[in-house]
Amino acid sequence: MNRLLVFVLLLIVLVSCKQKQEGDEVKTDTMESEQVPDNVMVAADVNFPIYDFDGLEPLLHREDDHTYIINFWATWCKPCLEELPYFEQVLEEQKNNKVKIILVSLDMPHMWKSNLEPYVAKKGIKSEVVILDDPKQNDWIPKVSEEWGGAIPATLIYNKDKREFYEKGFTYEELNAELNKFIN
Repeated sequence: MNRLLVFVLLLIVLVSCKQKQEGDEVKTDTMESEQVPDNVMVAADVNFPIYDFDGLEPLLHREDDHTYIINFWATWCKPCLEELPYFEQVLEEQKNNKVKIILVSLDMPHMWKSNLEPYVAKKGIKSEVVILDDPKQNDWIPKVSEEWGGAIPATLIYNKDKREFYEKGFTYEELNAELNKFIN
């Protein structure tokens, strides 16, 4: 509960900063977005798909022959950044085992161009990166997992037969051990 409160307070502060910028009529291309079909938003000059939760939710429930690792993270989250290389390493090692990794960024809109894009480019991230831009976290967090208190990093691993949620950071060994429960 304390983690959820801290997460909510952080989001309120960040949203307040964004609203102040908009109130001062400070506009950037990344803030001017429009809704398009299938709950995917397009923001000018942002290199990643932007979803509200309704648009993201189908990515959390695919029933094909792949195992999915869905990681919720942000560039301002140090434990998130510490574990990202492990996801990249697993992606490379497991490419023949039908493993897909989707990194769901929870960065705020004003951070997409200044933080998210440069970080992904600098680190050469090959996993699929998407942005979740939905301020109703109290509604969508329990839809990801009833166990999730809202803290990040958080990871969902699933396939058509099994589903597990982890509200913690991973070491390479831990991530591999959990993934092996799905692919072996």
